[in-house]
Amino acid sequence: MKPALDAEYREPVFNVPFVVVAVILALAGLHALRAWGVGEDALVYELAFFPARFTALFGADPIPALTERLAANPGDTDLMQRLGLARELMESGSAKPWTLVTYALLHGGWTHLILNSVWLLAFGAAVARRFGSTRFLVFLAVTALGGALGHLVTHYDDVAPLVGASAAISGCMAAAVRFVFQPGAPLGAYRLEEELSYRLPALSLPEVLRDRRAVTFLAVWFILNFATGVAGIGLGMTDAAIAWEAHVGGFVTGLLAFRLFDPRRGRRV
Repeated sequence: MKPALDAEYREPVFNVPFVVVAVILALAGLHALRAWGVGEDALVYELAFFPARFTALFGADPIPALTERLAANPGDTDLMQRLGLARELMESGSAKPWTLVTYALLHGGWTHLILNSVWLLAFGAAVARRFGSTRFLVFLAVTALGGALGHLVTHYDDVAPLVGASAAISGCMAAAVRFVFQPGAPLGAYRLEEELSYRLPALSLPEVLRDRRAVTFLAVWFILNFATGVAGIGLGMTDAAIAWEAHVGGFVTGLLAFRLFDPRRGRRV
């Protein structure tokens, strides 16, 4: 009998879990509403994450600093808009804690949405196959939360809204590192048939750091985020600022929280 390890397997061209398709369609539908002007301001105000609105609970107030900057640059329309928004946020008196997660439902433009959808198809599909639909959705929410907290640490009094599913997708990338590279896995030196390839024991964190392909992926991921975020090297696809801190927050959360969601967890940590 031919061993299972040597069995040839051809994966269908279109084999994406329904939950991933549903998430992408939901994101696209919500963005279409905004693009058509249906409740755009209300959606951003109620769902986007404004760091200053959250940290106001702890006494942070961006208004004095913005007022001082505007006095030094009286013709700066961007500062005028930020100051007006800051006053509105401070007067609202609500932190809207759900926005620590719901910001991931919004996107800055169609290009932003399409790029995130492509990455979600690539990495989210693998994670959804392993976790199952319910755990996958909760995992997206948890990694989005990690991304918001990562952004909050470095932008605690910022009035600019954070939007996009990039942090949650970064979490999926990190989760995939834990199980896609070992032998028999989807991107391993050889691959078992579809169902088995996603059910192998995951790598522990120490094993991830000893795996050459996993370490290479981690290094490339952090270098690209540094280049596009910290160093300001754009990809020429969007004019929006890249919230690299949110990406890192989501990635680290996904890497560390993987075991809590993995239905096939054993003794490895």
